[in-house]
Amino acid sequence: MVVAATLVAQAAVSMGTLTLPAIAPRYAAVIGVDPSTIGYQISIVYAGAMFSAAFGGNAVRALGACRTTQVALSAVAAGMLLVMVPSLAVLFPASVLIGLGYGLANPAASHLLVRYTPAQGRNLIFSIKQTGVPLGGILAALAGPAMTGAFGWRSALLLVAMLGLAMTVLLQVPRKQWDDDRAPTTQFRGKLFGGVALIWRAPPLRYLSLAALCFGGVQLCVMAFTVTLLVAEAHYSLVQAGFMLSLVQLSGAFGRIFWGWAADRLRSSMGVLLVLGGIMTLATLALMKLDASWSAAWTTVVLLALGATAIGWNGVFLAEVAHVAPRDQASAATGGALFFTFGGVLIGPSIFAGSYAFLHSYALTFGIAALFSICGMACLLRARSH
Repeated sequence: MVVAATLVAQAAVSMGTLTLPAIAPRYAAVIGVDPSTIGYQISIVYAGAMFSAAFGGNAVRALGACRTTQVALSAVAAGMLLVMVPSLAVLFPASVLIGLGYGLANPAASHLLVRYTPAQGRNLIFSIKQTGVPLGGILAALAGPAMTGAFGWRSALLLVAMLGLAMTVLLQVPRKQWDDDRAPTTQFRGKLFGGVALIWRAPPLRYLSLAALCFGGVQLCVMAFTVTLLVAEAHYSLVQAGFMLSLVQLSGAFGRIFWGWAADRLRSSMGVLLVLGGIMTLATLALMKLDASWSAAWTTVVLLALGATAIGWNGVFLAEVAHVAPRDQASAATGGALFFTFGGVLIGPSIFAGSYAFLHSYALTFGIAALFSICGMACLLRARSH
């Protein structure tokens, strides 16, 4: 039940972050901006996620992991309802709300998984939970464009809000049992960045988190710009591009389970992360050549490889953080590590959008993602040396 609940909650908050990128061409036309500016909106979302992840460990201790998850889902639902107002002025606070919710979800889930699941096989367990991210992306990629075409763009946002609120209500059933270890007297003052300090003091966690910063940048560039790339430069329709993005997300879901299984089987999380980093680099370099002449089969192969790696690494990463973290500090370490991950997500799409302004080619701009991937592999090598 814990794995199922954390997976569904992760899918709901992920769908909240990825629905706007999935309908970016249509939404951008409504508010009168270029679709590439969705990169800045994604960065605002993850700025909020960085902030909430920094105090996620304290929130879990004070409120309980289940209540923290409910707060996360409610914040995402509120943000999606605000986005239904077609205004740049409203988009900013709505994006912050979505980010705050997204950043709280993982520390709470890590606390519950460490508490209720066995240590053996934890890479696989965390990876199964983390399939909620690509599953949320699949729902966003399929439902977003389809509902936008059938009922208007607001219907896609309303669907996400309803899902978040429904899950919030359902979590009330196990809340008392799952939150029986909370400490209501936990003080937040002076400990806001305690998880970040914990990560920085330990070299293995530090370099592992810096690698996640780089991989996180690649991941969100893929999620935020795949639809726009296919529509603008490969001449796909919005629905066709959304379907391709759903395949990318599906590949990421299977990738997370496979990489988690491989890390448990080989007993080498670092080795597995290095292998997928290499594949990620090759896929992003190949994508720089994409244009309308590419066959659907070749486009699918490259995007599937990119999805399996750029979206597939998180479960192994979070399990390794929980493994290396000091005893009883898994949620704090997870929040601190995600602060760096969200940092990459924050700067990645913005750098991508800024680079596109000079290159005027989404395909060529994916070279930025390749550079992020290479830097991430270098950080992993440093982490392994410690």
